[in-house]
Amino acid sequence: MDLVPAVMLQLTVVFLHCLLSVMAQYDVCQYRVSREDGVSLEFYACQPKPMAMKEYARVNVDPPGITCGDPPASFCTHENPYLCSDECDASNPDLAHPIQFMFDKEQHGLTTYWQSVSWSKYPQPLTANITLSWNKSIELTDDITITFEYGRPTVMILEKSLDYGRTWHPYQYYADDCLEAFEMPARKVQDLTISSANRVICTEEYSRWAGSKNQKNVHFEVRNRFAIFAGRELRNMGNVYMKFESTKGWKEFFTLTDLRLRLLRPALGGTYVQRDNLNKYFYAISNIEVTARCKCNLHANVCSFKDNNLQCECQHNTTGQDCGKCKKNYRAKSWRPGSYIPLPNGSPNVCSAAGQAFGNCECYGHSNRCSYIEFLNVMTCVSCKHNTRGQHCQHCRLGYYRNTSAELDDENVCIECNCNPAGSLHDRCNETGFCVCKEGATGFKCDDCLPGYYWKQGCFPNVCDEMLICQNGGTCYQNQRCICPSGYKGILCEQPKCEAADETCDTATVYLSSFFILLTALILQLVIVTDY
Repeated sequence: MDLVPAVMLQLTVVFLHCLLSVMAQYDVCQYRVSREDGVSLEFYACQPKPMAMKEYARVNVDPPGITCGDPPASFCTHENPYLCSDECDASNPDLAHPIQFMFDKEQHGLTTYWQSVSWSKYPQPLTANITLSWNKSIELTDDITITFEYGRPTVMILEKSLDYGRTWHPYQYYADDCLEAFEMPARKVQDLTISSANRVICTEEYSRWAGSKNQKNVHFEVRNRFAIFAGRELRNMGNVYMKFESTKGWKEFFTLTDLRLRLLRPALGGTYVQRDNLNKYFYAISNIEVTARCKCNLHANVCSFKDNNLQCECQHNTTGQDCGKCKKNYRAKSWRPGSYIPLPNGSPNVCSAAGQAFGNCECYGHSNRCSYIEFLNVMTCVSCKHNTRGQHCQHCRLGYYRNTSAELDDENVCIECNCNPAGSLHDRCNETGFCVCKEGATGFKCDDCLPGYYWKQGCFPNVCDEMLICQNGGTCYQNQRCICPSGYKGILCEQPKCEAADETCDTATVYLSSFFILLTALILQLVIVTDY
């Protein structure tokens, strides 16, 4: 008869394991299990379900005055460029196009949209920034979709911030000609491979004029990046979760606190700018869809909207907006995020009560010596090894960051930042491995350059372009240097080469001429930088 409870217990465990395998979305934080010695709790890594995040975003549009309607104005469309019957008037509710129309629900089949002013100040660029802020870390789970009315922009950039808008990183570039706009080759997400699945690309797929009112959407393709590992139907998301844990920067690629859409050039209708009818060039957005889940570090399966902020309902004895620390009296060990592995339940890394681990000083194997600090009444580890530091050797030294796929007692728990010394300000990075880049540099390790800069042991502004052209028939090579004809030299080919037998070549005149050319080039560069 004693076999019956044992068999039932085994069947219960098997059933639970199968249930979690089927769900495989980490939506159970704990489960009551009946054993021979009583009922106990089993803990699992967990996360909230995806939500439509546009409902919780704070939206800002700049520069001031970019929204149409003040003063009232008429607009044309590309389909009927000289029939300018559309009006925008901020004082008339029936004719206004305010910011909130990007996120409202359409009623009775009537499309509502935000609209910018027209390009009336051509050739001054018509640019606008649309920023969505959540004051909370979120993790993308599906494509970002922006719906444009009256044509998609020919040039724009989608950016993200991981630190509440203090710094920004490019997410994707969009242009009708990527080489011309950003000096980048055009790519499609479908062409990315396992080793390049989180690469920032420039795509021409959503920027060229299609001449169809039905082609309104611009995507940031999250699902196609997941599909590289999970298959077209995303049936094997376990592979994606394994990638999150095994590859640094992969999980962070889909994490953000803010999104910014930089609109740099409106739809042109498939032609060059027609200066005699600038009222047909503007931006109009009817919807922005962002599907994501709250980042709770795998310590919560519910995210609530309280006091105008998203808040994880933390479990595993954790607390904070992102469940990013242990509760008071549960700080026996350093806080750690949950882990997706081992599949299907993950590792919850529950915070434990002080009495459970502080009998002896815990150094996680990184030190074998402790010291008692009397005036603080604490015991601390001495001479932490493996690039760790802290009271319990639980933090990483400056210049290193935490390897979240390793246990805290692993010798490889701290990874060197490896910031590129030529592109970064110093050798330190943040907790996700991002280095602090010098002007013009970008990338996790600051080993790449922003558009308008080139790499040569660091990022330097382009030497020659449409403003600083090469002189005397010289040609500009990749915006880095001028290739001069045989009779000239200098940065901009501004100096004639003096031959010994050439009596007409006056050295003083040559240097004086070169001085004025270079001075002009410097002034132009300063003007460009000031305008930027």
